[in-house]
Amino acid sequence: MNTNRTRTPIFLPALLATMLGAGCSDDPQAGPGGSTGEGSTGSTTQDDDDSDTGEKLDVGNDSGSMPVGCNGDSDCELIDVLFVIDNSGTMGEEQLNLAANFPRLIERLTNLENSGGESVNADVNIMVTTSDFGHPLCTSFQSEDYRPAKGSPVYTGCNSRMSSFSNTDPFNPMSIPEACTEACPEDIAPGGDTFIHFDGQGSNVAMGDVSGALSCVAPQGINGCGYEAPLESMLQALRPEACWNDPEAEGCDEDPTWGWVGRGFIRPGSTLAIAIITDESDCSVRGPEGYSWFTDTDNDEYWLDNPNTEGPLPSSAICWQAGTNCQDEDGDGVFESCEVDDDNPVLHPTTRYKEFLSYLQAELSVEVVMLGVLGIPPVTAHAPTAPFEPTEGGVADLQYRNWRDGEYDGTDQGGDILPSDWASGLTADHKQWEFGVGPGCTGTDAEGNFTGQAMPPVRIREVCESLNEEAIDGSTKVRCCMESICDDDFSVAMDCLTGIIQEVINPVG
Repeated sequence: MNTNRTRTPIFLPALLATMLGAGCSDDPQAGPGGSTGEGSTGSTTQDDDDSDTGEKLDVGNDSGSMPVGCNGDSDCELIDVLFVIDNSGTMGEEQLNLAANFPRLIERLTNLENSGGESVNADVNIMVTTSDFGHPLCTSFQSEDYRPAKGSPVYTGCNSRMSSFSNTDPFNPMSIPEACTEACPEDIAPGGDTFIHFDGQGSNVAMGDVSGALSCVAPQGINGCGYEAPLESMLQALRPEACWNDPEAEGCDEDPTWGWVGRGFIRPGSTLAIAIITDESDCSVRGPEGYSWFTDTDNDEYWLDNPNTEGPLPSSAICWQAGTNCQDEDGDGVFESCEVDDDNPVLHPTTRYKEFLSYLQAELSVEVVMLGVLGIPPVTAHAPTAPFEPTEGGVADLQYRNWRDGEYDGTDQGGDILPSDWASGLTADHKQWEFGVGPGCTGTDAEGNFTGQAMPPVRIREVCESLNEEAIDGSTKVRCCMESICDDDFSVAMDCLTGIIQEVINPVG
């Protein structure tokens, strides 16, 4: 979460001026192996305008084959789970929290039941990627060997990526190796695949330690870009023609990064569960032109005034300013409403992601569900039966507003600035410039220590809630669950995710 940090080097005006004057032609393509992927089906791109108009992607050649692990068993329940995990500098504690709850997730998936109360033959794939799609304002702060994942799978143990658990920020250097080692003292990883797989016959993990493998693969570190793009990363991860989804697609056997892949992640007929874990607003930039709104002084419409320079500078607030339309009719700093603004030149419209998920549902016959662990107040009550959806707190208590000056004390009368930030001289003006909106929640650990603050979601919320369906009786079929990233225990989030999966497999009523 966001604590003691700014994203743009406000004390390096010369460097910033150089970056701003250069403009933006950066359309990053590289995957985690360093390959550009250009010209291959394994590449990830953002620069095609056709994708915004609903152009359909090619379905992989594997769409008619038998699912691996089921051996043609019609009772087999295919479940494909994608985790999109924020790997920016404020996410160390949250990754620890997540890894601690993976044994619970695996246990719940293993014990899913059919309508007769019997354990189903669950055939599960779990893939992990990051929220980092690359950004020109992050490049200067990345190590030479770092490559944004851009939706491609991360499948190695975190100990082999230990450099990811430190950042190179000269103003706020951080290192949190325990985000890896506490849950993964020794690497366990899947063999032969870009994802973890298990079913009734076994797994692709040595000694069958599936939860141990997930606790090792899922921590992504804190050296990723602070302009998080979880929605675009989700889309690129799930493209049916990507080599990690269809290794038989044209050119995949010659792809230098993904040519070794033998079987794909996403499978026709599966329940596709997407989990997005982030503490910031989505910033899926409409590249390459969209980046100019961060780097070109002629495109400063969404820049806010930086208190240190007393003039407009780019920051994460651009993502909020461009992607959201908020109303504050009485001018009290509390917004009566905040809605997605898809009519902007900076970010991909949310229709891109809603239409893509609808496409997957139609073309691959998958049932899509989503969990968002996001910047919303903690949920205070859940339904007692599957899908265990929130019934009190959470999104219902979310308030969109500007930052309030003063030290945070947990009351409505107090300010929003965490004690350490307040002591260092940061004010509401600094935070407003940095993020564009006040915090959706403030987190503490079991000892009462502050773990940071998270920004409210609007774009991710829009996509998630679009998955809910209306039943014949007028009730809602829950396909979206949102929990608070400020919780110190993500067990309820894992229960909500598996509860929705259970509801898809065995609908109530």
